[in-house]
Amino acid sequence: MLGISRQAKADKFGSRGQSLGRTARRGCGCAIAVLVVLAGAIAFLGYRYALPWWKKKPPPPSGELQVRVLDVGPVNGDSILITSAGGKTVLIDAGDTSKGKVVVEALKRNNVQQLDYLIITHPHPDHMGGATEVFKAVKVLNVIDNGQPPAIPPDLAPAAKPTPAPKKSTPGKPAKLSSITKFYDDYKQAVTASGAHYEKATPGMKYDLGNGALLTVLAPTEPLFTKDHMKTGGNETNANSIVTRLDYGAFSMLLPADAEEQTEHRMLSKDVNLEAQILKIAHHGSKYAASEDFLKRVKPQFAVISCGAWNRYGHPSQTVLEHLRAAGVKVYRTDLQGEVTITTRGKEGDVVIKTAKETTEDLFAGRTAQKDDSSRSGFIAYGDFGPPPKPKK
Repeated sequence: MLGISRQAKADKFGSRGQSLGRTARRGCGCAIAVLVVLAGAIAFLGYRYALPWWKKKPPPPSGELQVRVLDVGPVNGDSILITSAGGKTVLIDAGDTSKGKVVVEALKRNNVQQLDYLIITHPHPDHMGGATEVFKAVKVLNVIDNGQPPAIPPDLAPAAKPTPAPKKSTPGKPAKLSSITKFYDDYKQAVTASGAHYEKATPGMKYDLGNGALLTVLAPTEPLFTKDHMKTGGNETNANSIVTRLDYGAFSMLLPADAEEQTEHRMLSKDVNLEAQILKIAHHGSKYAASEDFLKRVKPQFAVISCGAWNRYGHPSQTVLEHLRAAGVKVYRTDLQGEVTITTRGKEGDVVIKTAKETTEDLFAGRTAQKDDSSRSGFIAYGDFGPPPKPKK
């Protein structure tokens, strides 16, 4: 009987062991199944999201990238030449109508025989005016603008119905409309004649400049600004400027053209990367741009102001310069230092900035405004002034 009892116990424990073994194997099988499911999910997410991101990610920087903020003074104006390490070239704006030849000379000096992209940020003559000379001098492959015509006051707009042949102009009273829009009409004709591919700027659009350099469009965004949005200052044509961002490895530069404070606030409300090493100060340093909130978001180490010594609008504004000084930003100015050349290989701390000339003047001393470049002050003409009058003693 004792032997039978021991055998029964042994059989019982053996049965329990087999049961535990089966349970362990089932548990192990479930764990493997869970791991397989997790691995599949991770693989799907990687394929769905990580792979496209990796494909879009630019390659590591290779070679030297150059940005030249051209001196198109002494009138106000902007013209910025980007040359990537891979040899692609971008010209952002072309200076005033009278400065087209200056821009062309800069292109020739830098051996630019073809522009991959010509970006005209907005239809003001101090940005668009020199473009016709550029089209005559070099091959332009792609043209990008904001798709907007100049803002013309109702009293200067063309008549709604056909008018008879114009009479001879009265001396001293030139035809207002043709003089106001000629720069724009000439630009549109030059674009058509050039055969360049044209496209309207689209926020989020990225242009691969090769060797890891990427130019991204940040603005304008819909709905476009109108005169009603500009009651606190600035003007709608400037506010609808094309804003771009240049990235190359560790290097970054924000290029806001003549964007106004309203443009800045709209960008601040969106999920876009605004932080940049170098900021091209918007609107030539106007008091209606480069707000404190915007500077806090961008956090620039360097700022470049493209402006002319003859401008009547107080560019750069003392207010903007004080904001830059308070933020510890190193400032460069084309009106005092001429062309500003920026070079980088996309590495940390390797940015080199050189100016065409030295100056003993105070870079943080603003200019006194004689006119208000705001829609609320009426129609504004740009870049058509000679030397400003000497201050009265």
